[in-house]
Amino acid sequence: MLFDEYKLKNLTLRNRILMAPMTRNQSPGGIPTDEVVSYYSRRAKAEVGMIITEGIELSHKASSAYPNVPRLDSADAREGWKKVVAGIKNNNGAVIAQLWHCGGFRKLGMQPEPEVPGYTASGLVAPGKKVAYEMTLEDIKETIDAYASDAKICQNLGFDGVEIHGAHGYLIDNFLWSGTNIRDDLYGGSIEKRSNFVSDIIKAVRENVDDEFIVGLRFSQWKQHDFEAKLATNPDDLKKVLLPPIKAGLDYLHSSMRRFWESEFENSEENLAYWTKKISNIPTIGVGSVGLDSDFIDMTAPANPQSIDKVMEDISNGKYDLIAVGRALLSDHEWVIKMKEGRLGDIIPYTKEALMNLY
Repeated sequence: MLFDEYKLKNLTLRNRILMAPMTRNQSPGGIPTDEVVSYYSRRAKAEVGMIITEGIELSHKASSAYPNVPRLDSADAREGWKKVVAGIKNNNGAVIAQLWHCGGFRKLGMQPEPEVPGYTASGLVAPGKKVAYEMTLEDIKETIDAYASDAKICQNLGFDGVEIHGAHGYLIDNFLWSGTNIRDDLYGGSIEKRSNFVSDIIKAVRENVDDEFIVGLRFSQWKQHDFEAKLATNPDDLKKVLLPPIKAGLDYLHSSMRRFWESEFENSEENLAYWTKKISNIPTIGVGSVGLDSDFIDMTAPANPQSIDKVMEDISNGKYDLIAVGRALLSDHEWVIKMKEGRLGDIIPYTKEALMNLY
């Protein structure tokens, strides 16, 4: 099943293997270069079922936190993305744009507007660490509008859909997590209220794009600065987190795990993607150190190719629908073909050079 066609909404994918979104910092001035075009085209040509782009900075004054990350808010940037989309489509691929707001990871002095601080739900970047700006209701509305506007831009550029980055401690996740959201209004308090921000984003995006345009959400339990953090400690609470954005109009959920083979809750052997699928009953993506013998802790640490038998078994048993591959596809753009042909020994091991270089 893994290597068979899969229909995601009205989009037919040639297999169930996706390229995971990975920040590359190779777009000076926010503009995807010809090297970025080739990087994505190369993987589409090598039979990746669908590509989820690296995070694209939301067109909002406080969205950025890292250098050379691509954007949408200039004619040159949009032209660069047109070339990326064309390169993927010309190689029979599909592509989703990931929209990313870094939230509290932004610091004063960062470009493109150095005087703008990091935006968060309650000024917190971690429990008890109040060093960022607490968003007003007007700020929230402005940010929601930016997501809707950028989604429409992505549709006009030819993307098949957008993925809202709601994971890893960034802005949306900052609202979702009780450790950083202590608001007492519509956007804080109960689990359901903490989900209102992302739900309102999904609604606004959905209303601003065509029906066939795909809208997905990436979420995680873990944060970059706290691997043990959890939005939900049991399936019932996870349901409370996920149902509001699902009802708002999601077409898929992307469950971000550091190790896809690990169980998520006590008294269960199943991972987060399984529980996401069981709760949502919509297409679900799993991810987390797929095809490698070391997990996602240090992106510079080397890792060797490893069997994907468990992934194949999970998907065959309907535990989740699609699998996203990250570092393994950085080191070997032909990873899908080699796995399909059973050529595990021919796959190029992952090294930090694959992270540093754009190929």
